[in-house]
Amino acid sequence: MTNTKGIILAGGSGTRLHPLTLAVSKQLLPVYNKPMIYYPLSVLILAGIRDILIITTPEEQGLFRRLLGDGSQFGIQFTYASQSKPNGIAEAFIIGREFIDKSPVCLILGDNIFYGNSLASLLADASQKATGASLFGYEVKNPERYGVAEMDAKGNVLSIEEKPKQPKSNIAVTGLYFYDHTVSEIAASLKPSARGELEISDINAVYLQQGKATLSVMGRGFTWLDAGTYDSLMQANHFVQVIEERQGLLIAAPEEAAYRQKFITREQLERAGHRLGKSAYGQYLVQLAKAI
Repeated sequence: MTNTKGIILAGGSGTRLHPLTLAVSKQLLPVYNKPMIYYPLSVLILAGIRDILIITTPEEQGLFRRLLGDGSQFGIQFTYASQSKPNGIAEAFIIGREFIDKSPVCLILGDNIFYGNSLASLLADASQKATGASLFGYEVKNPERYGVAEMDAKGNVLSIEEKPKQPKSNIAVTGLYFYDHTVSEIAASLKPSARGELEISDINAVYLQQGKATLSVMGRGFTWLDAGTYDSLMQANHFVQVIEERQGLLIAAPEEAAYRQKFITREQLERAGHRLGKSAYGQYLVQLAKAI
């Protein structure tokens, strides 16, 4: 277990997915056989994080509470807060200032999906750092859609530019960020960008100027998906279906991740499966508990 706290940013209006998101939050949409928010939640659990703030829109917070409860079924604790308008990712640290207090914090975007064999060890290393910023990069063919990291031959980060028209590399900064507790002060000092948002890249730039930012590039053994568009949501569905059907293992089942982290017992895992009735997901958890 780590003393790092977690934040899942599940606000926003999901305009890129309209009309799918006119009546329901993007993070509640299904990615194959589970709600989208299960994927970032499982990442935080894999990182050993047990104290998690979930930031939603005010209108939809009740739906998230109905789905996730207080977190006890996963052996963790949820706190809920609202983001009234999509004012930028960095606003999460202002909303969560009291929650963060003096602890390190990991922020993950609610529509990001990560998968890889050594993901847990990568997360554990980042969650143990008490100072600075730990970021993760991923090679993409359309970097102009993302924050882009410029790196030297030794792997040091030289700059991070948000949605550049002429990217200096094809390494996108993913929606997974580890920071020390000073991130709240940094966020509070930011001015909105030209598009009217508090930019996460501006926070990263401050840590870069302080010489306290590191970036790990996720190689070919990892998959990172941003399920915020029609195409990427469909790709995420197909990816999860193919891997699960091939291996017979679930991707991003929070109950399983919680059990692996010893947050819940085998008996709790089995009860969680029975609560989900005759679904294949529930049967998987029951069979897993019996096989252990």
